Amino acid sequence: MIDASAFLESAHRSPPPLLLELEQQGRKEDIPIVSRQVGRLLSTLVHCMQANRILELGTAYGYATLWMALALPPAGKIWTIEPDFDRTDVARSYFERAGKAGVIEIINQPATEILEIFPQRNLDIIFIDTRVDEYEQYLELCLPLLKLSGLLVLDNLLYDGAQEFNRLFLSHPQLDATIIPLGDGTGIGARIK
Repeated sequence: MIDASAFLESAHRSPPPLLLELEQQGRKEDIPIVSRQVGRLLSTLVHCMQANRILELGTAYGYATLWMALALPPAGKIWTIEPDFDRTDVARSYFERAGKAGVIEIINQPATEILEIFPQRNLDIIFIDTRVDEYEQYLELCLPLLKLSGLLVLDNLLYDGAQEFNRLFLSHPQLDATIIPLGDGTGIGARIK
């Protein structure tokens, strides 16, 4: 039996140097970021859908944001919500260095204050990477923002506190959903009604 994770890491192209630098800074400063595998998945989803309207909850240092921004089609836009100004200052510096600051709008408020009045609809992808105990509330607030066939992607679903949410997510009548053991558990749900 081969070591699948080692093989896959060696088989993939190395991420761009800016993403590698951001990984190192996140680890050094103990800022939670998605795994490189989840970053690659997000990039693939954006490319395959030609997703040009993306909402992210939980920017942190902008690692996942940058994976998605580098895959955006020319008219693409990302709105990312993060109340921590210090974290988004770091994220903004990476977005600027990547030449993507113009396609990423940072919203420095709590997501619960924004989602009910968020003016964008028919989003292609919503990516959620915040505290798992907030996911149930975000699920109900985000679904109306997604287009039919749009994707809801969530990180950290194999954490101990996520089991109750996972049952809700996997059986939700508006979603065709699954959870894959990638990173800390990645949920992917397509809006079907």
